[in-house]
Amino acid sequence: MKHPKTTRSVMLALLLALFTAVAAAQSYPTKPVRLIIPFPPGGSNDVVGRMIAFQLSERLGRQVVADNQGGAGGIIGTEAAAKSTPDGHTLLLISSAYAFGASMYKLPYDPATAFAPVALLGTGPVVLAVNSKLPVDSLKELIALAKRKPGELNYASAGVGSFQHLASALFKLQSGLDIVHVPFKGGGPAMMDVIAGNTQIAIGSLIQTLPHIRSGRLRALGVGSTKRVPVLPDLPTISEAGVPGYEATNWWGMVAPAGTPRPVIERLHRELSVILASSETKKRFETEGGEAAQMSSEEFGRFIAAETVKWAKVVKEAGIKPE
Repeated sequence: MKHPKTTRSVMLALLLALFTAVAAAQSYPTKPVRLIIPFPPGGSNDVVGRMIAFQLSERLGRQVVADNQGGAGGIIGTEAAAKSTPDGHTLLLISSAYAFGASMYKLPYDPATAFAPVALLGTGPVVLAVNSKLPVDSLKELIALAKRKPGELNYASAGVGSFQHLASALFKLQSGLDIVHVPFKGGGPAMMDVIAGNTQIAIGSLIQTLPHIRSGRLRALGVGSTKRVPVLPDLPTISEAGVPGYEATNWWGMVAPAGTPRPVIERLHRELSVILASSETKKRFETEGGEAAQMSSEEFGRFIAAETVKWAKVVKEAGIKPE
């Protein structure tokens, strides 16, 4: 039986910890907040991360600095975030690529326990685009060309294990085409290589690809959603254009290092909910070909777990291994 004084001491310690956490949340943030984007500039993670960082700065009253730390398929930046002080002053922008890590690499952190989910930010389908000089005007024509020239057409990705890679691997599996993977260190460099014509095919997020489609530097052949998107109403889905059943949708969210006080997580979620509900943010996502999305922090945690299971199956079936 515990001594009454011991019980009181434990209760006082718990109350003190609670009051400290609440006080920390009320004064949070006390300095600029760093939002680590674990990929180089130019990709969809960068576009979404900077858009949210700018608006979150206004909501928190402190600057939220977008910090690109690319490399190793997002692992370098993610590890840096995992090792940071869990006080809410370092946050991490994650995307579908986060769900692939555990099935691809021996990670220096446990993705299931290293972070606390904060909020889902948005979703966006992939789009299959080709260099504008490639002599094809439809997905069926691309498939026919690839079948005539097996192993000669290349597709670029943001790196082995990136969302671009897995979305492309899924396309390759379902189409049965012999096309060659060319990995880059980020979505931006990959897209630039396709625009230059060194590689011919890119299956990337619509948010990242849309400006190049509009400029005519890339030609879109299909979108990876289950239905056509309003921003490109005449563009068929990849499923209806020649690869039945194909579907790949990217997503972006925010997490904090495990151990970040719950009141801080709740404050961030509230501010992000206001941002995501605003007509300005919704319009920005729609203009870029995406969609602002909201769910509770707990729902987001379950969503990440489900995505991890889904894409682990693709990694296994496609035989994808780190290089």
